[in-house]
Amino acid sequence: MTLYISREASKLWKRLWAEITTEINLLAENWKYLLAGLIFQYIHGLAARSIHYFHRPGPLLQDVGFYLLPELGPERAYISEMLFTFVFLSFFLWTFHPFIFKSKRIYTVLIWCRVLAFLCASQFLRIITFYSTQLPGPNYHCREGSERATLPRPEKLIEAFIIVPRGIIYGCGDLIFSSHMIFTLVFVRTYNKYGTRRFIKLCSWLIAVAQSLLIIASRKHYSVDVVVAWYTVNLVVFFVDKKLPELPDRTSGAATLLLPLSAKEKDIRNKDEDHKMINGNSGDPIDWRTQMNGKIADDANMGPVHAGTTMNGVL
Repeated sequence: MTLYISREASKLWKRLWAEITTEINLLAENWKYLLAGLIFQYIHGLAARSIHYFHRPGPLLQDVGFYLLPELGPERAYISEMLFTFVFLSFFLWTFHPFIFKSKRIYTVLIWCRVLAFLCASQFLRIITFYSTQLPGPNYHCREGSERATLPRPEKLIEAFIIVPRGIIYGCGDLIFSSHMIFTLVFVRTYNKYGTRRFIKLCSWLIAVAQSLLIIASRKHYSVDVVVAWYTVNLVVFFVDKKLPELPDRTSGAATLLLPLSAKEKDIRNKDEDHKMINGNSGDPIDWRTQMNGKIADDANMGPVHAGTTMNGVL
């Protein structure tokens, strides 16, 4: 029993180390894209924070969702945030599952480059829309009479660049369209393309619908903010995904050709290619022939050769 556990632990460690090495190589090539995506996340938060200075509370707008969905109230508004936190953490952990599990279809660095591209494109459109028109916020801390509905002008310039934690929790004015739905829909669509569990894919869409209803019920957004997010984010992901290079499929052996190689791996591959050239086998699937007992299988140029062909070439 002890020997079995030790052997399995050794396999897990080797798999983990191989995955770390691969991801480090990918990170070395793609760190600029990841850094740019993370910087834009701060820019998006900064834009949402700055629009709060221009927010002016007013009467709630007429909204179909407010009539149809019962109001959760301030004491139960956390339910929406709990579901969003569950979605975020679940997707985050899923992107790192290749480090542990054997079933690997994605590379963590490459999947996050793709996700950040979707997020940045959607958030760029969001910044344009909520800066174009400032609506009175429906959230409880954004209504008339609340101290957090308007922000006083910052006494120091540095105050305008601090977005955590008040800028994230108590924002007002950044309405059209919902940021929570941007993250939720990007995560759901990404998993539906690269995930493997059909049941989880179905549940993810149901969770996205539940998230939409809870956002409206908690009065964090108007219904238009959620509706616009649904078709805008899906269209953004659809078109941006076509412009990005497709991720290598780890289930095929050809995927390893797309990964950056270490110097040692390159030397081994070059030696293998030289060995194939010396033996007259280039490794090209077009020129590959099956040889067995001195007989050559069907040739595309010469036509089928009869089984009576011997090593001496006598029919």
